Amino acid sequence: MSKRHENEETITAPLLDYTYSDAPSKYIVEEDDDGDEKNLSQRVWIETQKLWGVVGPAIFSRVASYSMFVITQAFAGHLGDLELAGMSIASNVIMGFDFGLMLGMASALETLCGQAYGAKEYHMLGIYLQRSWIVLLLYCVLTTPIFFFAAPILKLVGQPADVADLSGVVAVYFIPLHFGFAMQFPLQRFLQSQLKNYVTALVNLGAFCVHLILSWLLVYRWRMGVVGTAVALNLSWWVIVFGMFCYAVCGGCPRTWKGFSGEAFSGLWDFLKLSASSGVMLCLENWYYRILIVMTGNLENAKIAVDALSVCMSINGWEMMIPLSFFAGTGVRVANELGAGNGKGAKFATIVSVIESIIIGLIFWLLIMFFHNEIALIYTSSKIVLEAVSKLFLLLAFTILLNSVQPILSGVAVGSGWQSYVAYINIGCYYFIGLPLGILMGWVFHQGVMGIWAGMIFGGTAVQTAILAIITMRCDWEMEAAKARQL
Repeated sequence: MSKRHENEETITAPLLDYTYSDAPSKYIVEEDDDGDEKNLSQRVWIETQKLWGVVGPAIFSRVASYSMFVITQAFAGHLGDLELAGMSIASNVIMGFDFGLMLGMASALETLCGQAYGAKEYHMLGIYLQRSWIVLLLYCVLTTPIFFFAAPILKLVGQPADVADLSGVVAVYFIPLHFGFAMQFPLQRFLQSQLKNYVTALVNLGAFCVHLILSWLLVYRWRMGVVGTAVALNLSWWVIVFGMFCYAVCGGCPRTWKGFSGEAFSGLWDFLKLSASSGVMLCLENWYYRILIVMTGNLENAKIAVDALSVCMSINGWEMMIPLSFFAGTGVRVANELGAGNGKGAKFATIVSVIESIIIGLIFWLLIMFFHNEIALIYTSSKIVLEAVSKLFLLLAFTILLNSVQPILSGVAVGSGWQSYVAYINIGCYYFIGLPLGILMGWVFHQGVMGIWAGMIFGGTAVQTAILAIITMRCDWEMEAAKARQL
C-alpha cells in the first residue's frame, strides 16, 4: 500500500491554507451552505488572497521574462524593418513553436506537483522535477537540427528570402535559449506548486536588469547588430535558470528537494505520456497565432504585413502573461484542492479566477481601444508599419479579451489532469474550424491579414473557449477529487 493511502485519513480535510512558509495560515474557512452575502464575500476575499499568492508573483516574473523578448524585438526594430522582420520570425515563430511545446510539456508538473503537494507527498515534487528535466532535455537534443535548417524551412513555407536568411542566422544563436527553456520551465512549476513564486519573481527581476544592460552594450556599444540582441537574450535567460536552480537544490526547498535520485528514471513512460498530452494541449494554442504570422508572410508586401502583425502579436503576448499567470494560479489551486479531496474548493477557485481575469481583460481591452495609435512606438518608428498596426487594433483588442478567459479554463484542465481530452478540442477548434476560416477570409474574400486573423479568432479561439466553459460548468468536481486522491 502506498504512503498516500496509509495516510488517507489525514488528508480528507480541505487544504485551505497556503503560505510562503511552513507556518499555518491565519486564514481559516468553515464550510457554510447558507450562502448569505457576508459569508460569500469572505470566501471570495480569502480565495482571492490564496489565488493572488500565486498569480501576483507569477505576473511579475512572466511579464519580466517576456519583456526580455520585447526588448530584444524592440532593439532589432530600431535597427531597421528587415531586422525587425527577421527577429520577429526567429523569436515569434521559431522560438514560439519551441516555447509553446516545452511550456506545455512542463505543465504536466502543475498537475502532478500540485496534487502531490495537496496530498502532502512533498518528496515526490523533486522526483517529478527530475523526470521533467529528463524528458525536456531529450526533446531538446532531438529537435536541435531544426535550428540549423531554419532558413530553408522558412523559405519552403513562403517567407521572403532575405527575412528567412536573417531569421536562420538568429535561430542558430538561439540554441542555448532552446536548452534554457528545458531547465527553466520545470523549475518554475516546481517552485510555483509550493507557492514560491516570489523566488521566481526576484530572479526574473535580476535577469531583466541584466538583459537591459547587455542589450545596450552588445547592440549600441559593440555594434553587434541583430546577433547582439540574440546573444543578450541567451545570457539573460540563463541567469534565470541558474538563479532558480541554485535556490531549489541548495537548501531553498528542504521538504521537496531530497537530491538527485534514480527514482526519477522510473515511471518515465507514464510521465512522458502526460507531458506529451500537456505539450500538445498548450502548443496547439500557442502555435495557432505563430501560424498566423507564417501565413501573413505569403501575402503581398509581406515584410510590412509581418512587421505589423508581429508587433500586434508581441503586444498580445505581453498582456497574455497576465492570463497565463491566472492559468498557473488556477492550475495550482485546482490541483491542490483536488489533491486534498475538496471538490467544492476547486470549483469555487475556478469561478473566482475566471471572474477576476475577465475584469483585468476588460481593462486592457479599453487601453488598446484608446491608445492603439501610440502603443507600436515601442517597437518601431517606421510610419508605414505604425499605420499598418493601427488598422489591426480592433482585432488585437478582442483577442486580448478572449484570452482573458480561455487560459484560465485551460488551467482548470491542467489542474484536473484533462490534458489529452482538451488537446482533441484544440485540434478541432483551431485547425478544423479557425484555420480554414482564416484562409477563406484572407485569400478567397481578399481581406488580407485582417481576414486571416478575424477568421482564426472568431472561428477557433471563440469556439474553443465556449466548449471549455461548457465542460467546466458540467464538471463533477467531487468525482475529480476522488480521482486525484487515487493517483
